Amino acid sequence: MSNPVNSKKRGRINVVLNHKQDDRLSQKDSLFSTDQEKEEHDILTRFEKKLEDYVGLEEVKRLVNEIYAWLYINQRREEMGLRASKQVLHMIFKGNPGTGKTTVARIIANFLHEMGILSKGHFMEVERADLVGEYIGHTAQKTRDVLKKASGGVLFIDEAYSLARGGEKDFGKEAIDTLVKAMEDHQHDFVLILAGYSKEMEYFLSLNPGLPSRFPISIDFPNYTTEQLMEMVRRMLREREYELTKDGEFHIKEHIRKIRQEQERTFSNGRYIRNIIEEAIRMQAVRLLKENRFDKEALLTMRREDFNFNSSHVKLN
Repeated sequence: MSNPVNSKKRGRINVVLNHKQDDRLSQKDSLFSTDQEKEEHDILTRFEKKLEDYVGLEEVKRLVNEIYAWLYINQRREEMGLRASKQVLHMIFKGNPGTGKTTVARIIANFLHEMGILSKGHFMEVERADLVGEYIGHTAQKTRDVLKKASGGVLFIDEAYSLARGGEKDFGKEAIDTLVKAMEDHQHDFVLILAGYSKEMEYFLSLNPGLPSRFPISIDFPNYTTEQLMEMVRRMLREREYELTKDGEFHIKEHIRKIRQEQERTFSNGRYIRNIIEEAIRMQAVRLLKENRFDKEALLTMRREDFNFNSSHVKLN
């Protein structure tokens, strides 16, 4: 797909994070080429830089560019006495755990606040238990209370399909109906982002005919590639001031390649990488105590045996 951002599906902008390295993204796809232009558009420049700190979010950067350009041009149209359009920015995020959904939602909340779209720009993450009550009428009130608190910011509902898991008689349907009404009545007061596994989210959207059209932006978060996950390993170790041996790097890479194939459906990606790094730090500490070695080189070095995947306590999902 040459331009994942602009592909259309059921009237939505469908963004696919293909996670392929593209050296053109930072140059060809950048809106500005000179330092003066970058300084003039400081908000976008800062958010582009923030996104570059994360692995595999190139297409989100393109989407941010689109939103910024639309808002900026709207301002210019108003100055010329032309009509400035409003757009609904509710979003669907689909993908496995650890693929960056929550991180992107937080960045978008901050970005939309700085651009003047959201009055507060706060990020509010909730789950089924925060919305669904225990008796008739309770759910609608709980959901309205959450929506009131989310006003002016981003409301993020992970595993959103759980709202529909009980069928027609479940109170989750009442929460969905209340959310849909708020999206219609207060469509520019907040941004709703629903997130979850891809197949489950597609099924969830199919249950209510009015849902898909209310989410004009859909972002698919595929699993990271083996090399991107290894880049996460390197970055996390570097941030914590550790150095990995070549043997250790090969050992981790082979393990990641194997579990990506075996656990593709539920693999937790970046979350799993963070957890194995933290476990390895503990394993290295035990090893150094046994070896009675506390020199700088020993403290810095992370070895193959510090990543004992056969006896690891880290879950894959």
